[in-house]
Amino acid sequence: MTLTAQGPIVFDPYDYAFQEDPYPVYARMRAEDPLHHNEADDFWVLTRHADIQEAVRTEGVYSNAMGVSVDKAAWGPDAHKVMSFLGMDPPHQMRLRSLVSKGFTPRRVRELAPRIEQISAHYFDLALERGSFDWIADYAGRLPMDVISEMMGVPEADRVEVRRLADLVVHREEGVRDVPQAGMEASLYLVGYYADMLKERKKRPTDDLTSALLAAEIDGDRLTDEEIIAFLFLMVVAGNETTTKLLGNALFHLTRHPDQQARVFADPAQPADLVVPWIEETLRYDTSSQILARHLLADVELHGRTAPKGAKLLIVLGSANRDERVFSRPEEYDIFRDKAEVAQLLSFGGGRHFCLGANLARLEAQLALRDLVRRVKHIEVDHDASQRVHSVSVRGFASMPVNVEVR
Repeated sequence: MTLTAQGPIVFDPYDYAFQEDPYPVYARMRAEDPLHHNEADDFWVLTRHADIQEAVRTEGVYSNAMGVSVDKAAWGPDAHKVMSFLGMDPPHQMRLRSLVSKGFTPRRVRELAPRIEQISAHYFDLALERGSFDWIADYAGRLPMDVISEMMGVPEADRVEVRRLADLVVHREEGVRDVPQAGMEASLYLVGYYADMLKERKKRPTDDLTSALLAAEIDGDRLTDEEIIAFLFLMVVAGNETTTKLLGNALFHLTRHPDQQARVFADPAQPADLVVPWIEETLRYDTSSQILARHLLADVELHGRTAPKGAKLLIVLGSANRDERVFSRPEEYDIFRDKAEVAQLLSFGGGRHFCLGANLARLEAQLALRDLVRRVKHIEVDHDASQRVHSVSVRGFASMPVNVEVR
């Protein structure tokens, strides 16, 4: 560990106190130890924007083939079985991503917009008439799950349970430095559930994503059942969880800045749409996906230190987005931030592994928050009563009580 006048730097993603606010630790690491070695867990950590940007775009050094999880149980050569192409390197990653993209097309995402609006309206109708509700439980946790489920073909009756299981997959118990037993059991159940769904689609194809993946073909090459199941698992965990957290983080931080909130919730007919910069600044300031792991295929020498070949290295996206070398006033939440700065955010990664669902996440967030602004004149969040999710890689809220004044 690095010793300073403040004491040693302690980077422990399993620590609940660290999860509450990791940003002061990130800042010290960027300044004092930008290639940090956690000796207790034997992994290395990158926190500066330039280093992380280089890592996500460099071929042949920072490998995904062991997975992207900090957890020991999820780290290994079989990671692709639940992480799909996120747990692969080229050329296998390129093949699988190309085939998946045949089903998960930009057109399919765009065509979801009317249905996203319908789902949003349904949950707002239920929540807003009460005046007080939980932003996560009653809205932000339901919308992305329904969108992903409808895309994949998960029946409405199963969605609450599927979301509960997805939550368990990312939750980490205090004092347990790995995937908890409940998370492992939830993962196995979801894999089995999607295997059964795939069998059903083979018998009776529909127009959903699962059937499209079964039909996807490039020069005679098709996805195996195992590959389709892994992608569906990735979608329900990554696609659902991260968008829920984005919606929660957006509302939490905006409502801590009344002047900015007043501008966003001014006349909804105003020509200036502030929802997009609101989302992008949230992605920069407090991104849902904080930490990704890589397996080093060669020594990495940076800042006078060497992370050896074979080591596990963590790239901290949440730190890169607060790097003072790239962003002015990085610790300030400012939806009016210069667009050139915001364009440098790394929330969705980069290179070959740039998030396939980035467009869907942005579309859902835009439609959801525009709907909120159209319907609501003022919203108050009980920040003190809001409860965070405890996860080593995903940052957001499990509960967020709100009061609203409808238009």
